[in-house]
Amino acid sequence: MSKDNLLTIKNIFKHFKDAVTGKEQDFTTGSIRKAVFMLSIPMILEMLMESIFALVDIIYVSRVSVNAVATVGLTESVLTLVYAIAIGLCMGATAIVSRRTGEKDQEGAKQAAVQVIFLGISISILISVIGILFPKEILGFMGGEADLIEEGYGYTQVLLGGNITVMLLFLINAIFRGAGNASIAMWTLILSNGLNIILDPIFIFGFGPIPAFGVEGAAIATTTGRGIAVIAQLFILFRGNSYIKIAFKDLVIRTKVMMNIIKVSLGGVFQFFIGTSSWVILMLIMATFGSEVLAGYTIAIRIMMFTLMPAWGMSNAAATLVGQNLGANKPDRAEQSVWKTGKYAAIFMGAVSIIYLIFAHTFLSWFTDNPIVIENGATCLQIIAAGYLAYAYGMVVIQSFNGSGDTYTPTYINFICFWLFQLPFAYLMAIVLDYGPIGVFWAITLAEVLIAIIGIWFFKKGKWKTKKV
Repeated sequence: MSKDNLLTIKNIFKHFKDAVTGKEQDFTTGSIRKAVFMLSIPMILEMLMESIFALVDIIYVSRVSVNAVATVGLTESVLTLVYAIAIGLCMGATAIVSRRTGEKDQEGAKQAAVQVIFLGISISILISVIGILFPKEILGFMGGEADLIEEGYGYTQVLLGGNITVMLLFLINAIFRGAGNASIAMWTLILSNGLNIILDPIFIFGFGPIPAFGVEGAAIATTTGRGIAVIAQLFILFRGNSYIKIAFKDLVIRTKVMMNIIKVSLGGVFQFFIGTSSWVILMLIMATFGSEVLAGYTIAIRIMMFTLMPAWGMSNAAATLVGQNLGANKPDRAEQSVWKTGKYAAIFMGAVSIIYLIFAHTFLSWFTDNPIVIENGATCLQIIAAGYLAYAYGMVVIQSFNGSGDTYTPTYINFICFWLFQLPFAYLMAIVLDYGPIGVFWAITLAEVLIAIIGIWFFKKGKWKTKKV
């Protein structure tokens, strides 16, 4: 091996170490490739850990019953509406905190962080009340059969009732990412999901004095793991060594700052509400084909998340780079960051799509021996993987709009691609033309391809460069 190659490998390991240990960096100067690498690595590891937990969780739940798996799928479809609010607020948090960081306005970044946390707590309390009081009604509305509702309503009750843990986990990590502290976000999520993996079998199957809660135990484990991670996040914010450090005197409501966050976040909330409500309706369509088909679909989505999360991590890196570089008045550098990140994401997703197309049935067989579940899950995996290249660029470009503070352009794109195209196409193909679940799978893939095409077209117009937040 040549001396130059050895130096390159040595530099990669050095940058990797700096990325995961949280060495402070200025992402508005120097190599863009290095900046993408330094931000992406902790975000990719963070998302990979989230994906690993999702897979382990569904492995444990699949040992309970088919109804248990279907319950997870239905509940998570409802929970995505909570995620829509959380991720919308995350967009506002990342856009404003990264912009203030690029402007070297540490006080402004801190004030934004506090107001985001206040908003998250207020919203999660309302959702908790609904989840605790009406879990059976929620599953019934989602099309769950009577025996599924009776077996799984405890899972829904615990997960929605404890949604404050996922809300704050998302929001505080968005604050860290916006400030460029991606490694802190990574380690807190590793803590959360590591605990989930340990606690899952204990609460699902029982251990010592702890009884077997069945599928409800998965929700208890998840809520507990996330809750402990949130405590760690708050400790770092108040006592740790992060760019943003909060004191008790900062815990005051600042109306002007909060309203600015709400203004930026509303576009993000609507953007993800459109996407997640579309997902809920797709689940309603899938539920008409029975619990086995629904279970296959749920498992396939969990497997997909294992590879979508790293690409999502890269797109989050692009959002931070856009925000910080716009704050530093470097729009051209912001644009270059997006194209380079998109290329790296496409290379990764392209390789994964080939693996899924070849080994889909094998992957499904790891989770169940039910032939109907395997066949429908494998078909879902193969069809959606066919659009992975477009998905990669679409994610990066959409998140770049959000990082600039322009959360409304992606909202319009989602409205066109999800509500005006995906849902009518899915219903037409699956129900009217009687193609069944395959019609839904193709609707998902084609909608993501359309998002990438329209997103790139708007991105090239460049209006996002002049967005003020």
